[in-house]
Amino acid sequence: MGKVIGFVTGLVFGLGLVVSGMANPAKVLNFLDLFGTWDPSLAFVMGGAVLVTFVGYRLTWTRKIPLLGGVFELPRRRDLDLRLITGAAAFGIGWGLGGFCPGPAVTSVLLAAPGTLVFVPAMLLGMWGARQLPANALAAREPAPERA
Repeated sequence: MGKVIGFVTGLVFGLGLVVSGMANPAKVLNFLDLFGTWDPSLAFVMGGAVLVTFVGYRLTWTRKIPLLGGVFELPRRRDLDLRLITGAAAFGIGWGLGGFCPGPAVTSVLLAAPGTLVFVPAMLLGMWGARQLPANALAAREPAPERA
């Protein structure tokens, strides 16, 4: 049942990306172009997402266990490391240059959107390349995280 719910949730998410314009790279690039053809409409999409997430988390934390069982798992680390900063910078640069982030890009492939035939393979290659780096390649330059 969990896989069916995950599939339906993914479909709703993808539909939301298409309806909101997040799967349209021109709309995303216009949102990022503050001093040109700025289109503030995606700010409303983000605001709506923040509001839904806020309410969703408040409702979720009233439960002792997740709706589908198991336990709630939250990240424990709160430090910034070189790997996180490098990944965030690569994400932002890719989003700014291509107008896509991973979710909308995959959705746009299914819509045969122009540009995705270059962006998505490059994104997948970058993901694969990041996994090929030794786990200590970036960590060697940083102090070890403190253990609690």
